Amino acid sequence: MTPGQGIRPGGPGAPDGTLDPHARATLGKAAAENFPVAPAFLPRAWRAGLMAVYGYARLVDDIGDGDLAPGGRDAVLLGLDPAASDDRDAMLDALEADLMRVFGGTDGPPRHPLLLALPPVVRAHDLTPEPFLGLIGANRQDQRVARYETYADLLAYCELSANPVGRLVLSLTGTSTPERVRLSDAVCTGLQIAEHLQDVAEDLGRDRVYLPAEDMRRFHVTEADLKAPTAGASVRALIAFEAERARRLLDQGIPLVGSVHGRLRLLLAGFVGGGRAALRAVSDAGFDPLPGPPKPTRSGLLREVAAVLRTAPRKG
Repeated sequence: MTPGQGIRPGGPGAPDGTLDPHARATLGKAAAENFPVAPAFLPRAWRAGLMAVYGYARLVDDIGDGDLAPGGRDAVLLGLDPAASDDRDAMLDALEADLMRVFGGTDGPPRHPLLLALPPVVRAHDLTPEPFLGLIGANRQDQRVARYETYADLLAYCELSANPVGRLVLSLTGTSTPERVRLSDAVCTGLQIAEHLQDVAEDLGRDRVYLPAEDMRRFHVTEADLKAPTAGASVRALIAFEAERARRLLDQGIPLVGSVHGRLRLLLAGFVGGGRAALRAVSDAGFDPLPGPPKPTRSGLLREVAAVLRTAPRKG
């Protein structure tokens, strides 16, 4: 169950079956995610919708993180000067304007090829702008908030940065209910925290810390400790504590897997299992992410997915 497996090279939304090579490179990042984005066993329409949403979400994050390809191509596609690619706020503003074109703006269709994939998906599933805007809001927050005092503050950030994606998946598959949204939010927040734990060193290199300050004080961890080549006992204890929190969130979402059937059940098990496999990789690294992000293996992912499927209660 390789992430992105089976997605046709042209990608979604390309009228002639091709996609701008620059945009295709963004979609190619799906293979590096902790969970399967749009595996081949899904219906083609679902895969196209999931990849369209993934392409948008990946673009938002790349803008917010300053991870765009050099040369300013994305700025040009959004109607800006190439030099504007270094101005993250301006880029997010331009992206938001392009998103509004997806939802019927008066100045023509979206300009960026990744957003050109969205209008048919939005129409087919009656999607609203809110979850898409939430992702932009999270990346705007990243430009002005680099530390989180409490766990509650971090959860509020995940409400913008992660939970909208799960809600879109439910909408794309026609399975959204209030209870499923609640369970999906737990899974997505757990996935986000697991990623933060993998990326402690990388995030610190961006001058961001997603470990709550109150927890760092509790475990006597300073930012200087996070800059060390390897983690000391206090850092490892802190990472283990946050990993258990993330695992509990993922486990809260297991009933979501049991509430659906068929291929969707397997996809959602992949999301939960992917998060659990990431946390297992962190554990196997001795709760030390400082040398580099601990990555789950394919076999580890499959074991966790199988465990989720075994334990997910079936309903209906």
